[in-house]
Amino acid sequence: MAHDIHIIAEFVKGATKPEHFPESTLPEIAMIGRSNVGKSSLINTLVRHNRMARVSNTPGKTQEINFFVTDMNFMLVDLPGYGYARVSKGQREQFSVLIRAYVLKRPQLVLTCVLVDARHDPQPLDLAILEELELAGRPFVVILTKCDKLKPAALIEREQQVRDVIQNCEYVVDVVPTSSETGLGRHQLLGMIKRIVNLSSQVTS
Repeated sequence: MAHDIHIIAEFVKGATKPEHFPESTLPEIAMIGRSNVGKSSLINTLVRHNRMARVSNTPGKTQEINFFVTDMNFMLVDLPGYGYARVSKGQREQFSVLIRAYVLKRPQLVLTCVLVDARHDPQPLDLAILEELELAGRPFVVILTKCDKLKPAALIEREQQVRDVIQNCEYVVDVVPTSSETGLGRHQLLGMIKRIVNLSSQVTS
């Protein structure tokens, strides 16, 4: 059995404007995805804490960027969900500006985890954020969520579909199937984060 990776995380602050981002030299790992993609559940699974990131039955409720410091020498960053129709157009535009200010310009960001619901084809907004990250030269990993809802053959097909979509991307790190219900992908994702954080620390030291 592979050695388990334990991680402890503590909430630092929430930011609704770029000037509210914490002053820190720690490398940052960001989680981004459509509303109701299972982002909070995945974060809670990573740290094995049921209530660290707020899981809401009301998509679009999280309206700020939340920063969590971890004992693995990086900051875990939970970004607002995007694409929920019941959020006003003004709020969507405000979120969009805030998200882009973070993922495209934040110097401390070393990896963006783009969460995609494995039960559905990647949506236009998912593809748009992948394209923006690629064009900006920002490393990213595609996280397939809710994989326990698919049969093995269907999951293999979905993963291959996503790999085909990003096959020409230079800044993609990997595609990782996950499930907050079964823990699928947790060890692989944390191992990847650990390697990238260590690498970034060597570069900046």
